[in-house]
Amino acid sequence: MGTRRAPVDHIVRTRDLYSRLGHEPYRWVRNVDPPAWTRPAKPLAECRVGLVASGGVYRTGQVAFHHRDDVSLRIIDTGVPAAELRTSHFAYDQTDARIDPNVVFPVDTLRALARDGVIGELSRRAYTFMGGIYSARRVRETLAPELSRRLAADQVDLALLVPV
Repeated sequence: MGTRRAPVDHIVRTRDLYSRLGHEPYRWVRNVDPPAWTRPAKPLAECRVGLVASGGVYRTGQVAFHHRDDVSLRIIDTGVPAAELRTSHFAYDQTDARIDPNVVFPVDTLRALARDGVIGELSRRAYTFMGGIYSARRVRETLAPELSRRLAADQVDLALLVPV
């Protein structure tokens, strides 16, 4: 067994990070309505699963993420070896993600779950973006609809969102 780490207080850590970077205090989005719960239409072992991650992951040869409020996407073939994945993000310590991208983009784990029959299959395309986007409006009006459109086109039954 490895050494057990203390829980991370993400709110405090985010406030401290933004303060050190000289940014205005981070404004947390407050949703008035709780998200709607939708029960999957079929068993997990029959589902096509999509992977969406906000850790700034990109494949060697793609353009890295480079500025706050970047709402662009990177499309990554889920068959890509983890050794070809990189990260670029301004708002978290990327040390572990650069050693093993699976900590923010668990593609190897999802491939194993598909191989073992826990999930039906992993979608051929995964989508990544750089989290820490200040503009909730840009997420709501640009990023979220584009992700939704692409996941629907990929005919995924459910998507795993991996935030950082």
